Amino acid sequence: MSLREQKKLETRQNISHAATRLFIERGFEVVTIADVAEAARVAKMTVTNHFGRKEDLVFDIRNDFVDWPAKLVLADRSVPPFAAVRDGYFAALEKRSALLGFAGIEFVRMVRESEKLVSALAQMHLDRERALVAELVALDRRDEILPRAAGAHLTSVLRLLFDDVWDLTYAGAGADDLATKVHDSATKAFAQLEPALG
Repeated sequence: MSLREQKKLETRQNISHAATRLFIERGFEVVTIADVAEAARVAKMTVTNHFGRKEDLVFDIRNDFVDWPAKLVLADRSVPPFAAVRDGYFAALEKRSALLGFAGIEFVRMVRESEKLVSALAQMHLDRERALVAELVALDRRDEILPRAAGAHLTSVLRLLFDDVWDLTYAGAGADDLATKVHDSATKAFAQLEPALG
């Protein structure tokens, strides 16, 4: 990464962190882009150059979130897609990845208290499904409904497990206890899918 790219990334992260801090303190709807710019000590245009929508300030991992299951499938074509997503999930769970929903209780509360953010998160899950389906259809064009169904099933499980992470976080569960419970749920959910998709 060049120094210029590194500087851009640092600026983006600084803006996102400042915005999230303000949103948690005051509420997403109340805080303006100008407030974020002031807190991050940048120009308002710098904020809008890095983030096209206000919601993107909260979900700054949006692209990684959406692309993640498709990238798991692409990483090694010798691994069946079901196994790639399942194994990738458990590897990410070990790391307590934000892609699975790991976040602080303040962040979860802030999102859940905003209709716009709840809607943006739902769209992210839908876009994740579309990205995975597109990859599965590209891998097997013999009968498009089967890869479409597989993508929908897999991303539905990922969404349900994400919801479990957030429900447990909101209830005050510690990270290790939370991970153990979600691991059990994930094991059961993927086992249910394996006869059809494995």
